[in-house]
Amino acid sequence: MTDNWPASTEASTIVPNGAKPKPMFAPGRVLIYTLLIVTSIYYLIPLYVMVITSLKDLDQIREGNIFIPTMQPTFDAWVKAWSQACTGLNCTGLAPGFWNSVFITIPSVIVSIAVASISGYTLANWPFKFAEWCFTILLVGSFIPYQVFLYPLVIITREMGIYSTLYAVIFVHTVFGLPILTLLFRNYFASLPEELFKAARVDGAGYWRIFFNVLMPMSLPIFSVAVILQVTGIWNDFLFGVIYAGPTNYPMTVQLNNIVNSLQGVKEYNVEMAATILTGLVPLTIYFLSGKYFVRGIAAGAVKG
Repeated sequence: MTDNWPASTEASTIVPNGAKPKPMFAPGRVLIYTLLIVTSIYYLIPLYVMVITSLKDLDQIREGNIFIPTMQPTFDAWVKAWSQACTGLNCTGLAPGFWNSVFITIPSVIVSIAVASISGYTLANWPFKFAEWCFTILLVGSFIPYQVFLYPLVIITREMGIYSTLYAVIFVHTVFGLPILTLLFRNYFASLPEELFKAARVDGAGYWRIFFNVLMPMSLPIFSVAVILQVTGIWNDFLFGVIYAGPTNYPMTVQLNNIVNSLQGVKEYNVEMAATILTGLVPLTIYFLSGKYFVRGIAAGAVKG
């Protein structure tokens, strides 16, 4: 027992190291949370006003109390926005535009991500003679304003025989999504441990097997980033839809613009708010379902140049 006494005395005199825990109401913490709360309220107020306005009838809206919810909510405005609102000469609501947007978004997202992921994988792990030049061209192309290419793409899609069709919009969105997505995938694959690629090569794995069996299972964050970027960008696009789709193939955003900016009849703010929420539900849903991977993927994709 006498042998253990000095050791126990020494252990009892050890002073803990590290930073002291901060108090709950430290000035810095209070300031940060105050700013976060104020910012959240600032961005949530418009959504709150849109929701409660869409649940009111026109008589309640004319009272002018936009922040006070109704005690008798109704979904008539939502039904009208979906199936009865006039989006030009047709009064069929947003339903046709929704299916046009779905038809545009799904193939554009799949094709652009598939091509960009393979291109980024090739640039990061299988460099060829002019790989750096190709990467530089893609990098420059991702920062060129797409308005510069509007008229040339009109000519290209016309010569391809797809102008004023949904296929023209799919083609344009796929082309414009490739540069930035290739940049993200290339940087993400370059940030992965190189030993994994070398070990797969030693084991005899080839180009496609390494991509599908080694790298893709580790790339869920960057694929989530790509999906969110493409879905939100394509679904919310107005310019490409109004230029390349043609009057009979307008996507949801163009039809929403026609509803909101209509100068005929009574201004139905509840229908406009319901139509706006319906148009934004798809990208919001996808973001909330996969948002936890977004920051991880975008940060990993920007680590290496």
